[in-house]
Order: sequence, then structure tokens, then C-alpha cells
Amino acid sequence: MPLFRPTFFLLLLSALLLGSCSGYQKLLKSDDVNKKYTAALKYYEEGDFFKAGTLLEELIPLLRGRPEAEKAQFYFANTNFRQRNYTLASYYFKSFFETYPNSTYAEEASFMYAKSLFRDSPEFELDQTNTFTALEAIQDFLNRYPTSQFRPETESMSQELQKKLDIKAFESARLYYQLRYYQSAVVAFTAFQQQFPASVYNEEAAYLKVAAQYYYAKESVEQKQRERYLEAIAFYQSFIDTYPQSKNLKQAESFYDDARAEVARLKPAADAAVN
Repeated sequence: MPLFRPTFFLLLLSALLLGSCSGYQKLLKSDDVNKKYTAALKYYEEGDFFKAGTLLEELIPLLRGRPEAEKAQFYFANTNFRQRNYTLASYYFKSFFETYPNSTYAEEASFMYAKSLFRDSPEFELDQTNTFTALEAIQDFLNRYPTSQFRPETESMSQELQKKLDIKAFESARLYYQLRYYQSAVVAFTAFQQQFPASVYNEEAAYLKVAAQYYYAKESVEQKQRERYLEAIAFYQSFIDTYPQSKNLKQAESFYDDARAEVARLKPAADAAVN
């Protein structure tokens, strides 16, 4: 008898699954809107967002003009979010609060729109268009609902996205340096410092800016070298004033000393050019 128990349980499980599926399939084919709506809410509350979403998607056009339509559309948007369909979720949440601006769900829908965009933001190496869209949605939510219960989470999302843009900008500038495009690196590091003054990467950016300017001067034609070494010296002085305990201090000083020596060497040629 024990040998047959696994088979028995498998058959029982299969029967239960088939019964469940057949009931769901009957609902899909049913024309009873109220029955479908009740079942969709039940599936939703049970956490079966696929079945709930499938039924709600069919029901939304049929519920137009009825009181249930509002809840159905909000729940449908959330079924997409719960299934990690963030692009669709953001679209439906936005559609919801634009359609029902005075709904009791409007604030949460606006928050979930921003959260969907936040979840859809790509890794920093990729194009950050979605990240900027998410930040705009977050700011719009905070402006519209300044005392919202969702404010702390929204602010946390904003900070995380800002960090992503921070590292994206820094890595882009550092890539110029690594590829030996030193002039472009200096421009990119300068823009980074201006755009992200509180970044944790600012110390390294300031050091690499000194290095990039030094190598840019070194590789320049002689007529341009003195002027560019002087800029490297100015960048060093700014770096040392801001980060006197930097781990890169010794190497930065080496660039500074070499740049000063080159400026002194090139001075006679510069004076002759003036005369």
C-alpha cells in the first residue's frame, strides 16, 4: 500500500489543480460581470495577481460608468506592479490619477506611478532617461502631496536615483581619463564637480582632474604647454586646499612639482615670444 501513496497524492494534486483551472477558465468565458468582478477581487486579496489582472483587464471597459470602475482600474495597475511589469504599471497608474484626480486612491496612484518608474530605472551604465523621468515624477508627487505618508519612501527613492546619476557622471568622466582623452576628462570632471558638489566621488574627481590636466599639458605642443601646466598647478592648489589629507596627495604633489619645473623651463620661451 505505501508504494501507491506518491501516485495517489500526485493524482489528487492534479485533480485539484485542474479543478481550480477549470473554474478560472469558466470565469474567463463567463458573461457575468458581477461574478467576474467579485472573483477578481478575491484573487487580488489572495495575492494571485496574474488571474486578478487578467479578469480586471477584461472588466474595465465593461465597468465604465459604474462605481466599481475606479477600484478596478487602480487594482489593475497594481497587479502589473506586483508582477514587476513596471512600464505598464507606470502607464496605468498615471492614467488612473489623471482620470480620477479626486479619487481616494489618487495620492497612492501618484506615488505608485513614481515608484514604478523608480523600479524601471536601469543600471547606471545604461541610458538614464527613465531615471530623469522618475525624478520628475517624484518631485511632482512631493509638490502635490507635501505631507503624504509616502513622503519618506519617496525621498529615499529620490536619493537613490541621485546617487545613480552621480556615479554615472563620475564614471563617464573617468572613462575619458582612462582612454587618455585628457582635455575631455578635465571638462567632464569640472562639470561633475559643479553638478554634484556633495558627491562622495568629489575627492577622486578633483585628483583625476589634476592628473588629466597635467597629462594634457605634457602631450600638448610646446607653445601651449606653459599655459596648460599653469592650469594643472591651479587645479592642484584647489585640490590640496579642499582635501589636505587625501590618499592621492603624494601623487598629486608629484604632478605639481613636475608642472612647476616645466613652467620654469618654458618661461624663457614665453618671455621671448612676448618680446
